[in-house]
Amino acid sequence: MGTSLNEDCPFCLIAHSQTDTEILLSDDELLCIRDVKPGATHHYLVITRTHIENCKSLQLDDVPLVERMKEMGRSILEKNRVSNLDDVRIGFHIPPFSSVPHLHLHAMAPASTMPFKSQLHYGAQSHWFITIDKVLSQLKTRGKVK
Repeated sequence: MGTSLNEDCPFCLIAHSQTDTEILLSDDELLCIRDVKPGATHHYLVITRTHIENCKSLQLDDVPLVERMKEMGRSILEKNRVSNLDDVRIGFHIPPFSSVPHLHLHAMAPASTMPFKSQLHYGAQSHWFITIDKVLSQLKTRGKVK
């Protein structure tokens, strides 16, 4: 994995309590915040405390971490009373389309009412977004994200 703190990385600063960003959920490895530019009614980011560049940096031994990221993403949606967990988008931006070069999972709902611009960035047809399930599948079969 990466180093635990990159002082030039805004998500590292949040993960190490160097900002006043509200942390909604957290554990030893992960934390969850609201996206500052939400693309859906509910839009949260699950961030690793350890600096990892992006989803393409992940390898087979990161599967448990990615699964915990998925659990936290679904948990924050449930906590915020998202009633239809089938109408969600949970995944990562694919480099070079990552706004912050630090691994972060987008958990968004309801997907069916996301505006057109959000559909371009996070929707099923987006070339910039890969679902968490696809990342897990690629890691389990190839040992890396394609």
